Amino acid sequence: MKKATVVLGLGNPLMADEGIGVHLIERLTEVAQRCPDVDFVDAGTGGMSVLHLIEGRRKAVFIDCAFMDEAAGTLRRFTPDEVRSRKVLAHQSLHEADLLKILVLAEQLGQCPEEVVIFGIQPEAVEMRQGLSASLSEQTEAYLAQILAELGV
Repeated sequence: MKKATVVLGLGNPLMADEGIGVHLIERLTEVAQRCPDVDFVDAGTGGMSVLHLIEGRRKAVFIDCAFMDEAAGTLRRFTPDEVRSRKVLAHQSLHEADLLKILVLAEQLGQCPEEVVIFGIQPEAVEMRQGLSASLSEQTEAYLAQILAELGV
């Protein structure tokens, strides 16, 4: 049975800070008992499979690295109406997708949650290596606090 809210961590942990969403989901699952009405999902580079993960939910919260022309480690909260995608797709993978386009498709299919929140975190490094850069790693607790506050915890 799907819970009313889902928090999805997006990203690839093999690409340094690109894996911040997945890293934060790992940490959030450690305190999941504090959020009985929330599913925490490592959506990785799920692409279109995100449609199935948000279907039937009241609220969806996405966590991902985002190039926002901010200082590395900056976290910003957006709704889909407040952000525009500048993502250029290479069209080389079925996992590749633009989150905003997926949300538009979900809305067209009648599967979009009533409330959608996006937490974007400015990366310092997106390169082939595991592990977060220091500027993101040092702020993990602050990120967790903001996400939990969004969930009312």
